[in-house]
Amino acid sequence: MTDWPILSTVTFLPLVGAFLILLIRDEGTAARRNIRNVALLTTVFTFVLSLFIWAGFDTNYAGFQMQERAEWIGGGVSYHMGVDGISMLFVILTTFLMPLCILASWEAVEHRVKEYMIAFLILETLMIGVFCALDLVLFYVFFEAGLIPMFIIIGVWGGKRRVYASFKFFLYTLLGSVLMLLAIMAMYWQAETTDIPTLLAHDFPAGMQTWLWLAFFASFAVKMPMWPVHTWLPDAHVEAPTAGSVILAGILLKMGGYGFLRFSLPMFPDASLYFQPFVFTLSVVAIVYTSLVALMQEDMKKLIAYSSVAHMGYVTMGIFALNVEGVQGAIFQMLSHGLVSGALFLCVGVVYDRMHTREIDAYGGLVNNMPKYAVVFLIFTMANVGLPGTSGFVGEFLTLLGVFKVNTWVALFAATGVILSAAYALWLYRRVVFGALTKESLKGLLDLSTREKAIIYPLVFFVILFGVYPVPIFEVTTASVDALVNNITLSIEATQAAMAIE
Repeated sequence: MTDWPILSTVTFLPLVGAFLILLIRDEGTAARRNIRNVALLTTVFTFVLSLFIWAGFDTNYAGFQMQERAEWIGGGVSYHMGVDGISMLFVILTTFLMPLCILASWEAVEHRVKEYMIAFLILETLMIGVFCALDLVLFYVFFEAGLIPMFIIIGVWGGKRRVYASFKFFLYTLLGSVLMLLAIMAMYWQAETTDIPTLLAHDFPAGMQTWLWLAFFASFAVKMPMWPVHTWLPDAHVEAPTAGSVILAGILLKMGGYGFLRFSLPMFPDASLYFQPFVFTLSVVAIVYTSLVALMQEDMKKLIAYSSVAHMGYVTMGIFALNVEGVQGAIFQMLSHGLVSGALFLCVGVVYDRMHTREIDAYGGLVNNMPKYAVVFLIFTMANVGLPGTSGFVGEFLTLLGVFKVNTWVALFAATGVILSAAYALWLYRRVVFGALTKESLKGLLDLSTREKAIIYPLVFFVILFGVYPVPIFEVTTASVDALVNNITLSIEATQAAMAIE
């Protein structure tokens, strides 16, 4: 079992599914059903396999595990895979959300089913690759290539302004990443390798750190997205199909946070400390400003998209607190947000499939004829607000605790975001679900179907489970986070001591 390349298997298995779908002729109802079945079976099987990664993971070891290495380009660039406590859970989150996305698109996608499923399976491979790559060039390839299927998914199966939204998404994210490519080249010239474990041990000069940090920040800040480069996200979400939104909110936004934890903090610790006030400022502005913007939205998806930006503000804030509570909280918040925001978009998708509108004003009184839907929507709304007993609370509380240790003012302003998030989330819920059922078009709506229950109920279970019992996640992350924070602290202290001598 130990010799088996499990990471590569889990990463590239969806491509096998994509190849099988390629062989099916897309003609007639039976063919479409077969395509959907193959896509579902592939994603379910990938998820089951990925659980072996969790089962075989040593929680007491802080370094990279299950490493696989092969020659690739040469000259210090190799195919190198591995996971640690920071990246492993994101792989599981990706494989868990994918079958739900395939099920969510079961009836919603009618045309070009074959191409749609292939795009999703390729996207899964690329997303898992990002979290497993232990070579900078390999990471960059996966990180950038993930743009292409997402660009196609939004641009082909999206709403009315899909082309505009997909181009905006593509250009914004690409622009940041070009700077990251230049930084990777500079690091290669400096350290003569792109191997991430080697680079983590390499000491970059202080002057160089600043520029490298800024280049990486440009890419990850757009991906997160942080204020003011967040404007692509509401557009992309509104136009994307339901499953596209789930993946975008659940996984793709987390790549920015993962990048900060994997590169910015451990490789450029001095620059991270130097820019800490700058990141705090952007995070607080993001939390307060986007929450206020969310209050004014007419479109359900747009509201949840702005709430995602606000929640990612907590993540960046927690990461740059540079202490154990902050970083643990940020990782937990990312995983929790992956479940909660994915679930909220699925809830919007449920009513959108019935009514074909996302306008908040088009709804009201759904509790009368869709009680099950009203309950699950309430649970996810509460988790989004950060109610104790849901997974949203644990992450938010820890990030605020970590920041409070560093700067009480930042924590105070960030805590206002909790009140604002309650305001827009409950207001949305009241307008959609409560009230009298007066609109004729809504009276015939049916409650959750068996398929929709199969998608949403697992998410309800995990959101409540990790809210009450977050231990399984912390067990995985603790060793890696402790090692990361210790290394950063030692590196900063060494730099300060050297400056004091000078």
